[in-house]
Amino acid sequence: MTSSAPVFVASARGRDALASPIRRLTPYADAAKARGILVHHLNIGQPDIATPRVVIDAYRNYDDKVLAYGPSEGLPAYRQALAAYYNSLGAAEGGPALTAKDILITVGGSEALSFAIGATCDIGDEVLVAEPYYPNYKGYSHILGVHTRAITTHAEDGFRLHPEQVAAAIGPRTRLVLISSPGNPTGAVMSAEDLRAIAQICHSRGVFLLADEVYRDFVYDGSATTAPSLLAQPGFAENALIVDSVSKRYSACGARIGCLVTRNADVYAAALKFAQTRLSAPVVDQLAAMAALQTPAEELRSAIADYKRRRDVLCAGLNQIPGVRAQVPAGAFYLVVELPVADADAFCIYLLKDFSYQGETVMLAPADGFYATPGLGLNQVRAAYVLEVPKLERAVQILSLALASYPGEKSC
Repeated sequence: MTSSAPVFVASARGRDALASPIRRLTPYADAAKARGILVHHLNIGQPDIATPRVVIDAYRNYDDKVLAYGPSEGLPAYRQALAAYYNSLGAAEGGPALTAKDILITVGGSEALSFAIGATCDIGDEVLVAEPYYPNYKGYSHILGVHTRAITTHAEDGFRLHPEQVAAAIGPRTRLVLISSPGNPTGAVMSAEDLRAIAQICHSRGVFLLADEVYRDFVYDGSATTAPSLLAQPGFAENALIVDSVSKRYSACGARIGCLVTRNADVYAAALKFAQTRLSAPVVDQLAAMAALQTPAEELRSAIADYKRRRDVLCAGLNQIPGVRAQVPAGAFYLVVELPVADADAFCIYLLKDFSYQGETVMLAPADGFYATPGLGLNQVRAAYVLEVPKLERAVQILSLALASYPGEKSC
């Protein structure tokens, strides 16, 4: 009698995890590059604008004899500098100033997101998010055994999240409402009235409010309404949290430094335990991130003006292609684009596998992966305007030709 050989398979949690719609087509892009094709990457939010010189100099000037662990909660000087930064954005208006003890340094905004969900939700609890949304919201919730429940927003309404939608969606297992303004992937910017109304709804229903502030500075029409001011408001300080990152603001995606901001001592203590488990965030990167706070304001203004030009060029070009609809976003550096195809995922693969023009093609992110509701986003893509204007113009030309030659099913 012979015994069967053991079978080693991944966990159900691992098998059920969703591949990133931003990166899942990378093998096709790699294969295209191996064939000598130049790929214009509009799929990922990797800016090509130079990282501020003060950040690069901080890396070059590091000369300690030993590169040692840092405190689990982050370097004290950096946390103090961030507290001053958030206070300047309104976190101290009408209330006590934020201090270093309210800020936890994380490995990118992604870890801050994970810590925030883990510190406020138990297994089986629910996070509410507006769809389309940044896929890592669902990714980290899944890893933590927390359900993601989507509130659908629509392009014709500017992807606005209405406060009454939030009120209607909160259920008995809802522990956290996650908002992003300016939003990824839509570029939608929340009004001050909507932000305060949603915060009030969350407070009255005993639900935490988590604001993703990574794209705070990227607002092109008007000014940003930011969440730090909520931390100073009576009643909101205990249930409002912020996640942030240096990745986009300072074009430093590789630095992997973010933070979690909360006045709730219980939530902070829980997140700190998570941080102690992973020991510490990268020390030299924290020093570089602290230096980033000294970036001249004019340098940031110039970068934002550059993104605005890119937005305008890309949207104008896309809307000239027959059957393509691209609403002009108010912020961030993404937009959701409706294509005249039945299956945007198949079209994105076609671009990388079967199409090129003069040795070039375009990589986009299929938008169905930014939705939780089945059937939504099937003919949409997310495009990131993170390339120089001439490259964006070239990408539009390539996309127009690809749509004209696409042999797949077209949308009605």
